[in-house]
Amino acid sequence: MKRLIILGWLILLCHQLIAQDDRSHFVNIQERIPTIQVDVRYYTVDNFVGARVDGYKRPVILLSKQAADALAKVQEELSQEGLGLKVFDGYRPQKGVNHFIRWAKDQADTLTKQKYYPYVNKKDVFKLGYVASKSGHSRGSTVDLTIVNLKSGQDLDMGSGWDFFGDISAHGTTLISRQQAANRLKLKSVMEKHGFRAYNKEWWHYTLRNEPFPEKYFDFDVE
Repeated sequence: MKRLIILGWLILLCHQLIAQDDRSHFVNIQERIPTIQVDVRYYTVDNFVGARVDGYKRPVILLSKQAADALAKVQEELSQEGLGLKVFDGYRPQKGVNHFIRWAKDQADTLTKQKYYPYVNKKDVFKLGYVASKSGHSRGSTVDLTIVNLKSGQDLDMGSGWDFFGDISAHGTTLISRQQAANRLKLKSVMEKHGFRAYNKEWWHYTLRNEPFPEKYFDFDVE
């Protein structure tokens, strides 16, 4: 019995060490980039789920060190125009993705439909590519973000809100104004210049091209 207890303790210790090792590859982007702004919607109820998402223990954004370093270069370039970045989401634990899956199956819950998916049936959000059962965010080098005017504090007008499920959110849409399209292009150009690739369906979503963990999906909490 004593041996079993010791073995159980050793297994628990190994799991803790692995978790700590996972975290060691990530940084809080506000510590890496002090001038960057964050709006961690999944820590709040202002998101398409309508509740704090599982695994978001603190309103911070974590990213792989490599992605954070690349993002710092984006921030530096934008600052020369009096602009900066606002980040909505970075690393997302797999338990948060599982929360999305449960939400999509609950057809009775339409609390956030008017704001986030007025033209989409929530059962189709995975099929349409707005949510994934295995998200790039869980690999730690994908980020959701926009551009803000540093003087006014206002977000640039991108034509749709973050996490809006609809055709208007896609790159190349004809549903937005010329200025809104120019704002999206500014974000896309500077992100691609510094090593990120865009996701066609969502103007806010970028992944580091040479991400350090292309096959690994993490599940430690955001804290």
